[in-house]
Amino acid sequence: MDELRIPVFPLAGAILFPRAQLPLHIFEPRYRTMIRDALAGDGMIGMIQPRDRDVPPALFDIGCLGRIVGSELLDDGRYNIVLEGISRFRVVRELAVTTPYRQVDADPCAFDDPDEPDPLGLAQRAELEQESRRYADALGYAVDWEAVGRLDDEMLVNGIAQIAPLDVSSKQALVEAIDIAARCELLVQFMQFQRMMPGGAEGPETLQ
Repeated sequence: MDELRIPVFPLAGAILFPRAQLPLHIFEPRYRTMIRDALAGDGMIGMIQPRDRDVPPALFDIGCLGRIVGSELLDDGRYNIVLEGISRFRVVRELAVTTPYRQVDADPCAFDDPDEPDPLGLAQRAELEQESRRYADALGYAVDWEAVGRLDDEMLVNGIAQIAPLDVSSKQALVEAIDIAARCELLVQFMQFQRMMPGGAEGPETLQ
C-alpha cells in the first residue's frame, strides 16, 4: 500500500489497534468538520497521540488508521462515531493545509500486522488475567470476569490497553509494540507499576 493522505485526530489517551473498535464523541467544530468530510469520502481518519502541550502539539510518529463504521449526527452538530482499526502507520510528513484539522502523509506499510496474530502462551495469558484482576480491584472497577475469559488474546490485550488509565507515553509504547505478546508484556508491567505507585491508578490527561 502506498502512502496515504489522511486527516488525523490527536487525542491523548485514545489509542486504536487493527481490528479493534473505538467509540468517540466529537464535539469540537474542527473535528466535526473532519468527520463530515471523512463521511463524504472514504470514511478514514488517523488516531494519533500528541507529544506535548504546545499549540498545536507535536505528534508522535506512530498512529493507527481507522474507518468510521458507525456514526450518529446529533441535533447540535456533534457526532458519536465508532472507528474500526485498519492498520498502524508511520507519519511521513505533516501537510500544510487549509482545513481546520491536521492532515499527514502516512506510511501504512511501516508495520507488518498479521490478520491473525499468534496466540499468547498459556502462562502469559494467565499472568495478564491475574494482573488485570488486581488492577481492576485497585481502581474499584466492577468487571464481568467470566465474559473477559471468553475474549480471544488480541481482543483482551487491546481492550485493556485502550481502557486502562495509563499515561500518554505508556499508551504510545503499547501502540508501537511489535506484536500482541510484546504488548501484553508491557501492559502487565505498566499495570503493576501504576498499581504500586503512591495514590494508585489515576486517569490520563486529555488533550485535543
